[in-house]
Amino acid sequence: MHRPSETTVFYRNLRWLRFVDTFGRRGAGVLDYLGGIAEMTVQAVAAAFRKPLYAQEILHQMDESGVKSLGITNVTALFTGMVLALQTAYSLAAFGGKLFIGRVVSLSLVRELGPVLTALMVGGRVGAGITAELGSMTVTEQVDALRAMAVNPVKRLVTPRLIGVFFMLPILTALADLLGILGGLLIAVTELSISASFYFNSIWNQLRISDIASGLGKSFFFAMEIALIGCYNGLNVRGGAASVGTATTQTVVAASISILVSDFFLTKLFLAL
Repeated sequence: MHRPSETTVFYRNLRWLRFVDTFGRRGAGVLDYLGGIAEMTVQAVAAAFRKPLYAQEILHQMDESGVKSLGITNVTALFTGMVLALQTAYSLAAFGGKLFIGRVVSLSLVRELGPVLTALMVGGRVGAGITAELGSMTVTEQVDALRAMAVNPVKRLVTPRLIGVFFMLPILTALADLLGILGGLLIAVTELSISASFYFNSIWNQLRISDIASGLGKSFFFAMEIALIGCYNGLNVRGGAASVGTATTQTVVAASISILVSDFFLTKLFLAL
């Protein structure tokens, strides 16, 4: 039997060691990233209960993250509800699926699609904006100037943004749920000849408080993920303007992945309660 030469074995071992080294360094980087976010989370939450409160900045961030996001979240929810109604009628037509349109649209939106799609839209818009803003302040040394003036950057910059997103995302989610249901109603009445009273009665008989609570409960967790990832990436930018763009892209990707991954575990949690 042919045995590999010592040189071949050496290079195989070398490639394996390089893989282990790369995997270890990336794993250490992920742990360092998560640890940094966890540390900043503790600092930001603790700072929320200490004076000064920066109420004016909190109101500004609520406007930036909530009011100015109404357009994109409402349009997304409206057409999602319309598509759900059409797909339900088309897929379940042979089984009398038209009768279940209200139930399918309401449950799908309230439990999953409403919170997740709203969080993804807000994560792309608000999360990227937070990172770009704080990243620009970091590379222009404005954050260092705050530290020189004995102002805590986490208290001044992170906490107001965290509070703003935390309170506005559930409101955006509730409005998105409502508009998605109305979008399903529009299709049910105009395309499927279903009366509005029957549509709303089917929702009323099927939808429970626990369904609404689970969807809105998820939005609080999603809000924290969006705000904290955006703030952390912005405050840890190193380099110039190009680094700000890279950090902004990383925020959108990281926020989207964290929302989708946490949605799975939150769904299991709320179903178990």
